[in-house]
Amino acid sequence: MVKKNLATILLFLVATFGAHAQSPAPSNPSIASTAIGNGSWVGSWASSQQVPESGNQAPPGDLHDATLRQIVHLSIGGPLIRLRISNAFGTAPLHLTAVHIAHPLSPSTSRIDPASDRVVTFNQRTDVLIPMGAEYLSDSIAYPVLPLIDLAITMQIESAPGQETGHPGSRATSYLAAGLPASAVELPTAHTADHWFFLSGVDVSATHESASIVVLGDSITDGHGATTNGNDRWTDDLSARLQQPAATNPATNRIAVLNQGIGGNRLLADGLGPNALARFDRDVLAQTGAHYLIILEGINDLGTLTRTGDATEGQHENLVREMIGAYEQMILRAHAHGIKVLGGTIMPFSGSAYYHPGPANERDRQMVNAWIRAAGHFDAVIDFDKIMADPGHSDRLRSDYDSGDHLHPSPAGYRAMADAVPLDLFQP
Repeated sequence: MVKKNLATILLFLVATFGAHAQSPAPSNPSIASTAIGNGSWVGSWASSQQVPESGNQAPPGDLHDATLRQIVHLSIGGPLIRLRISNAFGTAPLHLTAVHIAHPLSPSTSRIDPASDRVVTFNQRTDVLIPMGAEYLSDSIAYPVLPLIDLAITMQIESAPGQETGHPGSRATSYLAAGLPASAVELPTAHTADHWFFLSGVDVSATHESASIVVLGDSITDGHGATTNGNDRWTDDLSARLQQPAATNPATNRIAVLNQGIGGNRLLADGLGPNALARFDRDVLAQTGAHYLIILEGINDLGTLTRTGDATEGQHENLVREMIGAYEQMILRAHAHGIKVLGGTIMPFSGSAYYHPGPANERDRQMVNAWIRAAGHFDAVIDFDKIMADPGHSDRLRSDYDSGDHLHPSPAGYRAMADAVPLDLFQP
């Protein structure tokens, strides 16, 4: 079965990347990592980093001599990969004594295919010390991967780096055990958690026509309401559409999707994670191969204004003006880096028990959406509001797209969102 899988991978890579992909990943883990000089790198998977709130942290004692196995779902493939490890919010250095990659047998188990296990190196060493506040790139690894596959990444952690860095809303199960080698076929004593820790990205080597779409958003992009281990967020569904051979633009199979959603995130104020403007450099501009940006943010700004009490007319006006100012800032900063910016209209959320919005909140949403749709602002608009609104009640989600809380879409709603994205917006 492994030989058959390698043959399939090689056929894909030779067709896509030519002579650079004619050799499979080396069978000797000691030579699996190698530095390269020239070449194009593109992010295939990414996750926004934040300080996990107390209920989503790993107990510090559990990170002493710990083995952490995390499973991620790639968007595009390539013959070489590299990892991005983050200690962005750490208050002490993060020492990883070993890092391995492998093919998982299933997202719902810690078991891997042992024949696929490879060592990851950093500056040609098998351990790495990441300073507090820093992110680290691994050496490149000769490890051919296909699009839309799962990858298991296992870290051995010496101890907690003070404050943790991670992503609570993974919608994917991670496995944390004590004292096992990173190459362990299974972690039978592991605790499970639906969070990611310290892992911020996976890059692949690709053709010069390849690029990534960064999606900056809140819990709707993060995937609240999606299926755990199901990879059915709207960004996952968009990745799958881009890989379809019958797509309007066949070149889209070289386009990756990087989900930079954080649940509860806002444009203007910190909440769960830094505000969108504060994290813009790290989560957008620093992403590998970013040529496109989709912004779908603002519903939490609108809802928070009146969540605990009424707001004055002036406060509503100020909020709309400041939200538009934040969009303008992000457009300017992205354009300065040659990134095309696509604006997503804010979807309806009347009936939400969390925000209980009233007519003034709906008026604010309509005003913001009118600005997003207007010419001369975004390079293009994806009208999620139009697709997701109930035709008879434009201030509410369609019932068949509603997860049940009148705020977040269901998996069917996420598919509809992905289907609403015109693929001809993305040109090599």
